[in-house]
Amino acid sequence: MTVQHLHPLGLARSSAFTQAVAVDGPHRTIYVGGQNAIDSDGATVGHGDLAAQSVRIFENLERALAAGGAGLEHVVKWTIHLAAGIDPRPLFDVFQAVWRDRGPAPAVTVLFVAGFADPDWLAELDAIAVVPLSER
Repeated sequence: MTVQHLHPLGLARSSAFTQAVAVDGPHRTIYVGGQNAIDSDGATVGHGDLAAQSVRIFENLERALAAGGAGLEHVVKWTIHLAAGIDPRPLFDVFQAVWRDRGPAPAVTVLFVAGFADPDWLAELDAIAVVPLSER
């Protein structure tokens, strides 16, 4: 399997995201639905604190990915939903700390939304990951 991070001419290049990602070869694709800052009992973690919620969101994403045989390093696409009016920088800081040296950043879409199913949630992330069959 090959994963190619594409930076087409004429589009902005950033270390924080990739414009497009192409995947070829035998692999498993894992689609992770929107993860919020909830614990295993369904209680919200980090009321009013986007950084604390972001830490829990990434922990939840890691658990969901692991269930499919993937890790954060296999993510090729993030979709980040933020509550309208929220400063996204705390989430991006957590992302940078979590991503560290995992290689090129995935493709990323950031959306501001009117709200979530629980008004205490400040963000939600979903992910698409691809794992080479040789790693399974």
